[in-house]
Amino acid sequence: MNISLATPHVAAAPVASPHIGSDDLAGLQRLRTARDAIRQQMAGVIVGQEEVVEQLLVCLFARGHCILEGVPGLAKTLMIRTLAQCLSLQFNRIQFTPDLMPSDITGTDVMYEDRSSGDRTFKFIPGPIFANVLLADEINRTPPKTQSALLEGMAEHQVSVGGNRHALPNPFFVLATQNPIEQEGTYPLPEAQLDRFLMKILVRYPSEAEERSIYRLTSTGNPVTPKPVLSGDEMLALQQIVHKVPVSDYCVNYVAALVRSSRITDPKAPRFIKDWVLWGIGPRGGQSLIAAAQARAALDGRPEVEVADIQAMVAAVLRHRIVLNYNAEAQGQTAESVIQKLVEATPLDRAADETHERISHVLKT
Repeated sequence: MNISLATPHVAAAPVASPHIGSDDLAGLQRLRTARDAIRQQMAGVIVGQEEVVEQLLVCLFARGHCILEGVPGLAKTLMIRTLAQCLSLQFNRIQFTPDLMPSDITGTDVMYEDRSSGDRTFKFIPGPIFANVLLADEINRTPPKTQSALLEGMAEHQVSVGGNRHALPNPFFVLATQNPIEQEGTYPLPEAQLDRFLMKILVRYPSEAEERSIYRLTSTGNPVTPKPVLSGDEMLALQQIVHKVPVSDYCVNYVAALVRSSRITDPKAPRFIKDWVLWGIGPRGGQSLIAAAQARAALDGRPEVEVADIQAMVAAVLRHRIVLNYNAEAQGQTAESVIQKLVEATPLDRAADETHERISHVLKT
């Protein structure tokens, strides 16, 4: 979604957050250099999909999990595996099936017997969830009980097995995939569980020129191995810098205006929201949008979030957090089209007015 709107000049101070110091500014430059290097390494394996790669990097450095949705054969698995190699992170893949049990993901306690003493003890055998980057392939093909075991790890960064809690590695990211064209024998994630994912990324068909390049690249028989760009420890340090990027009151008010306007109970909601939306976006959606905007600004080496960062990330962050009613579906509307209309209907001057009201209130008191 590319929306270009002029931003009026507003004297808005950053909200309360740690300030960017000289060391952090150097870290932002390191982050931008690493982003460019990762793009270069992935371009040797993945043809096109630049926007998808950018959104994946934003999601990872914002410490979020994401869903990739696309038809089979668009290199979703290869893309995630290559990204893990570029970041020098441990990668595991789980192919979700209807017979998969929670213990197949989390691991299980196994009884060991000491032959000399006859003592029996339980030993925990970690499952594939114990990795830095976990690809949950076709997450909607496994029952809710198994999905919940994965979502616990996503939310708590730990798993519970046999009454004991086991911490997951740090960093830990879940990149789940969904196939939008096969719905038989699937268990779609409820909206409350979808909300746990920071972003939903759509992987689309390549262009004609890109598709020819794919055929040429895969017909040579010489696979390219990407080189590591960042270690896990370096990534954790850079993530700390991302969350120090200041967000002005103006940008916070703009996010709040977008999110609140998506709810039919809000008096300032546009008419089409009241006609098409069943459930609007919750506060976690606004938090996620700000975190993604911070990561986008940091990856670009900029020490402050701009409105353009918010608008660039709004579709990927919010498209899975809004529930449409039958009227919207009957009129051919999608979550993406409704969000685009919402951005167009939410003027920047509303955020400016709310900022000015807040400043005036502070001056009066």
